[in-house]
Amino acid sequence: MVKKKGIGLFSLVAIIISGAIGGGVFNLANDLAGGATPGGVVVSWLFIGFGLLMLVLSLNRLINQKPELVGISEYARDGFGDFVGFLSGWGYWISAWTGTIGFAVLMMTSADYFFPGKLANENGSLTLLSVVIISVISWLLMYLVSRGIETAAIVNALVLIAKLIPLLLFLIFAIFLFKKGIFAEHFWQTFSTNVGEDGAIQNILWAPMTSNGLIDQVKSSLMVMIWVFVGIEGASMMGNRARKKSDTAKATVIGLSVLLSLYILLSLLPFGYFQQAELANLKAPGLVYILKDMVGDWGGQLMAVGLIVSLLGAWLSWTMLPVEATEILADTKLLPKWFGKTNQYGAPSNSLLITQIMIQIFIIITYFIANAYTVFIYMATAVIMICYALVGAYLLKTGLKEKRGTDVFIGFFAFLFQVIALYLSGWQYVWLAMILYAIGFIFFIFSKKENKRKINVFEWGGILAVVIIAALALYFLIVGSEAGSVTDLRGLLGY
Repeated sequence: MVKKKGIGLFSLVAIIISGAIGGGVFNLANDLAGGATPGGVVVSWLFIGFGLLMLVLSLNRLINQKPELVGISEYARDGFGDFVGFLSGWGYWISAWTGTIGFAVLMMTSADYFFPGKLANENGSLTLLSVVIISVISWLLMYLVSRGIETAAIVNALVLIAKLIPLLLFLIFAIFLFKKGIFAEHFWQTFSTNVGEDGAIQNILWAPMTSNGLIDQVKSSLMVMIWVFVGIEGASMMGNRARKKSDTAKATVIGLSVLLSLYILLSLLPFGYFQQAELANLKAPGLVYILKDMVGDWGGQLMAVGLIVSLLGAWLSWTMLPVEATEILADTKLLPKWFGKTNQYGAPSNSLLITQIMIQIFIIITYFIANAYTVFIYMATAVIMICYALVGAYLLKTGLKEKRGTDVFIGFFAFLFQVIALYLSGWQYVWLAMILYAIGFIFFIFSKKENKRKINVFEWGGILAVVIIAALALYFLIVGSEAGSVTDLRGLLGY
């Protein structure tokens, strides 16, 4: 009997772990320490773990039930029409290329470890030299992809090793050097901080944990935690290539469990080594400086090199993600055919070019905004959460229509989790992204005319609503607003 070809369970699990572990995990602990105690981090992981489980189960069920649909934007289009499908696909495009800028910023702040002050500024912005370097790298990666060159198996193996060796080494030292007294001292408390002009925490004022305090800590943790899982949906999309359909669901649950265990350890163990203020004040990427303090310069150098290699590999892989999104939109006639045009190597050259132009514009912006890494990963995370919410909503709709109770339960909670998470932590970044959505409507309208399809009243209403919201965002970016207010978008960018 000939054994069926396809991806086995172990390989599927490896794809999930390799795809999800990016640069964010190297900065996880100090990102969390600025707004949460260990107790708050634990509660946040419980909340996020449940929400992500509902998401991956939603994806797995849809892959089995709707094998003819490709990509998460297809679920939104099939369930809610062209306009919502475009919002999902264009949002995925925005998320993917803003995420690559986050990779670029973190890579340069990692390289700054070897050349202090040359590549990154104290406020988290990049130097002019960094802007030039990542611009060259970005255009080079686009050129490689446009020639049909994708990540080879040997590169994937190298990148996975570069990710895991320093992380596992860190876990070993962190466990041996763990100080129970430091970890437990403020485990279940809330706090307020005094911040200096340089943005560093000068001191922390502790108080008993309250319900509002816990909500604030969960709120501050959400975007950081969800970012380290962005990309997990890509592995679920491999379901049609699995040796057995049942392996897809198993692999996703196993992969999610392994990632959660790894991330929980990496986020909590540093609280047992550094005091909270010390941990929160670490430069990005935090694990580089924690391991350096634990074992000396060689530890920091190893972590920095591992992170740089990891980010380069992730950057190359993610260069194709936004193009895949626009290709699907062009195939379904939600973008003009121009976006789907391929060159002699079979690469979508036009989509690559327009994506690269957007990336270049925003790379230049990294010179001007503080905390550039945080701004771009939060933008990428907030926008993709809209795409994830629509996955849950689609499963909920099909479950209700076909009277499948399990689908209704999973879809409802997958949708509800993303909505609550966005409300608590990400809506201002979505507001900023509305400017990019408004630009996308130009192509959406042109595509409708190109394919002789009318824009209905609902679609015109949605376009008008988004354009008004985008105009307000642009207004507050230009004019400014009261510091700390909900309309302070300039403050969000560090101005």
